[in-house]
Amino acid sequence: MTWHRYVAIGDSFTEGVGDPDPARPESYIGWADRLAGQLAKQNSDRRTDFDYANLAIRGRLLADVVGPQLDAALPLKPDLLSMIGGGNDILRPRADLDDIADRIEAAVMRARTAGADVLLATLADPAQAPVIKAARPRIAAHNANLWGIAQRTEAYVLDIWSMRSLRDARMWSPDRLHLSTEGHRRVALQAGWTLGVIEGEREWAAALPAGPVLSRAHIAHENAAWAKDYLAPWVQRRLKGRSSGDDLLPKQPEPRRLTSRND
Repeated sequence: MTWHRYVAIGDSFTEGVGDPDPARPESYIGWADRLAGQLAKQNSDRRTDFDYANLAIRGRLLADVVGPQLDAALPLKPDLLSMIGGGNDILRPRADLDDIADRIEAAVMRARTAGADVLLATLADPAQAPVIKAARPRIAAHNANLWGIAQRTEAYVLDIWSMRSLRDARMWSPDRLHLSTEGHRRVALQAGWTLGVIEGEREWAAALPAGPVLSRAHIAHENAAWAKDYLAPWVQRRLKGRSSGDDLLPKQPEPRRLTSRND
């Protein structure tokens, strides 16, 4: 496939939180930007143009992603749309997984009717996460729903759940909620493989070389620091009904012409 205009919508995962942009303080690169680079290179090799927009904002719930973000994305006339949301909803204990699936499927059908191919993504396996692993059964059920939606709508699925390399703490940023630069880089390669841009063995899904063995005291110290610096502020925002992205605008709201870029 050759796509000419890619628009990404979603939350912090698609915004790229955890993958700092050295050229733009307070901004991020992320897997979607890196995937756009792959697609731009492919199109450059084929001597055809490629445009990219990213409307994702951290902290957004599914209602924002399949509502205002999708409303803004479709008039841009993408032929490829990545639509990844629902993760923030699922972390809430009373999340209705059937309702989430129905809303995602309706949004996918809307995008498909508008002429866009759609890329969905499973959530990562939280088996090694200290707090979020409690939501593992709900995340697994949500992922199963996504595969069913993709089968019915002919959408692509970026299968992050199966990337066991992401169970390594080094693939995550210090907040343990967002991928690190290496994590985003590997997810972008998996996305390119999913879309057929990259062929061959998925070496990016392979485990990292073994790291140093940490003492229990070191691990306890790191867990305490994480709870103070990241978990407590996250809980406070939830109690106040606020999000880290409440006052933010999309980092790339209009399609921008990309040239070849190697990530």
